[in-house]
Order: sequence, then structure tokens, then C-alpha cells
Amino acid sequence: MTLKAKPIALALLAAIVAAAPAAASAKPFLARLHTITTLSSAVPTHGAAKGDENPYGVAVVPRTRGRLIKGDVLVSNFNNAQNQQGTGSSIVEISPSGHESVFAIVPKPTSTPAVGLTTALVALRNGYVIVGSLPAPGGMSSAAGAGALTVLNAAGSVVYTIKGGDIDGPWDMTAVDHGNSAVLFVTNVLNGTVAAAGKVVHGGNVVRIGLSLPRNGTAPTVTSIRAIATGFGEHTDPNALIVGPTGVGLGSDGTLYVADSNGNRIAAIRDALTRTSVLGGGGMTLTSGGSVNDPLGLTIAPNGDILSFNGADGNVIETTPGGQQVVTKRLVANGAGDLFGAAIAPRGNGVYFVNDSGTGPAANSLQLLH
Repeated sequence: MTLKAKPIALALLAAIVAAAPAAASAKPFLARLHTITTLSSAVPTHGAAKGDENPYGVAVVPRTRGRLIKGDVLVSNFNNAQNQQGTGSSIVEISPSGHESVFAIVPKPTSTPAVGLTTALVALRNGYVIVGSLPAPGGMSSAAGAGALTVLNAAGSVVYTIKGGDIDGPWDMTAVDHGNSAVLFVTNVLNGTVAAAGKVVHGGNVVRIGLSLPRNGTAPTVTSIRAIATGFGEHTDPNALIVGPTGVGLGSDGTLYVADSNGNRIAAIRDALTRTSVLGGGGMTLTSGGSVNDPLGLTIAPNGDILSFNGADGNVIETTPGGQQVVTKRLVANGAGDLFGAAIAPRGNGVYFVNDSGTGPAANSLQLLH
């Protein structure tokens, strides 16, 4: 069923702002991290989605609920066992010690005969897991469909689907979690992209979704859906399927940061929680050039700095909210890596990321920089 929007309460927004991360510190977060550990392959070894690969989304489980164990890491797969993009359907759960199991096989959320789980993956305190899809039957960008956001309970069962309207190729997502409510920020990359047949169009957007979350794991209620920014460049690509706005993270002052892959920059959208107008032009540029090289994944460090992950050279960059690039670290030894999803480890003890272009044990794996 498709959710319908209702006006979001101002009290909810105020509470969410109060729960935002702490202000930025002068000391770089990445400066104290020096070791990379491969925890586990993200490829399921059994079940209906056996062999799924190309890990995209990363989310740390905040509380033990149902089949979800606090501190475990969820990883979504974009490709199937035949390595066709936009066809993967599995979410695996990996413990800090490296034990891997299948949390869920997501059924097709739309009539398109594929799933294609993207980097849009969050795990909420009430036990809900929300994942985006961009289906591409046969792995063909020309067949890519709008997809949806699928809401699963802590048992891995689908309880609701958010689709249609502004949801058009959900590519990445972040959430502000307030227990019984949450706000999602979703990047979308299919606004005219397929019809352009490889040419760049500037229809990529960011959509804000308010959710009311019951405690019993049944269907949530959407309280608002609103596009808050548009104008991001996007296009189909024979290697990446789609290039467009990817990673998102919310700063303590309510600024949303977006990894603009096509524009090779980190964009900023001010007043993201309360904005009532659509910001055009892909937002303000926070930083570009320097070490920025096809930014894909993005997350906010405990000190408030922005961590962005390059798809073209396998580096992670730490940038202050003022736009200064302060640390660059190599994550992938051969200098390349499709670094999509990333998440801060509990207590700030490192950062999880996926490496889907490594070799040996690092191939299609979840890794930890610590």
C-alpha cells in the first residue's frame, strides 16, 4: 500500500533538532584511525538470494529487536548472483566479530520484475528497517524503474511501502530517529534520467519524509512528504548504472550534506528539517576539487565533520562544516573502490564502509576503518 501524507507537527521537528549530533570539533576524526579490518563478505551463501553482490547500503542496528542485534551492521546488495545491477534483493546482518546471516529477502515493491536494493538503508530504534530500491531488469539502465522505499519490521517482514510521487529512484537515505517518530532524507536519481539516454539532466532531488512509528512493528504513518531540493545532475552510465546525488548526512545545525557525484562536489542544503520551499540548483557547494573524486558515500563524523567516500580512487575525505578538507585517507589498496554506504561505528570507534571492487576476502565485503 502506498502511504499518504499528513502535515508534520512542529513539536516533532523541534524534538528532532534537539536530537541532532554535537557541534563540530577542531580535531579531525579520521586522524586517529589507522587500521582497516575486513569483517565479512556481504554475499549471502544460501537462500533465495544466494550470491547477491555489490554491497551498497550500510546501517548499524541501534537496539536489539526481533532478529536485529544491537551493534550488528546491515548491508543491502544491489546486484544478483549474475552481477546484474539493479537486481539484488538481500539485506545481510554482520556482527562486529564477522558473523554473517541473511536478515531479509525483499520482495518486489512495484510491478517492475526486479528489486535492486540501493544505498538507501536505515535501521531505527523501534526495530524498523527501511531500504530503497531502483530495479533494473536484466541489469539494463534503459529498463530502470522508479522503485520504492520498503519498510520492514524487526522480523524482516514487509509492513509498508512508500512509492510514487516524489519517490523516483531512491539512491541513498539518512534518518533522524526520535523513537516513535523519524524524518528521512532521500536522494532520487530517476527524474528524467532514463529518457535522456546517457545525457545529463538536472532533475535529481532530495525528499524529506516524516514518519510516525508505532511500537508494535506494524505499519507506520507518513506525516509529510516534501521535496526540499532539486537541480542535481544525473545520468545513466554503463558501469555505474546511474550517476546522481548519493550519500546524505544531517549536520547539527540542520544543514543536509549531499554527495553530488555528477557535479564532483559536496553540496549543502540549509534548514533541511524545516524548509518549506524547494531549493534549486543542487544546493550550495560546500567543497569541490582538492581530494574530491566522484563522491558516493557520505556520513557525519562524531565531531560534526563530513566524511565523503570517493568512487574513483578509494579515498575517504574529512571536510569541516566550513568547507575545509582536513584529512584524506586511502581505504582501498589498489586506489579504486566503489565506496557507497558508510556508517559510524558505535561510540565513534571507527567507520564502517563497503568495498565492492576489492579482491580476495575484501571483495564485496564490509570493512572497518579504526
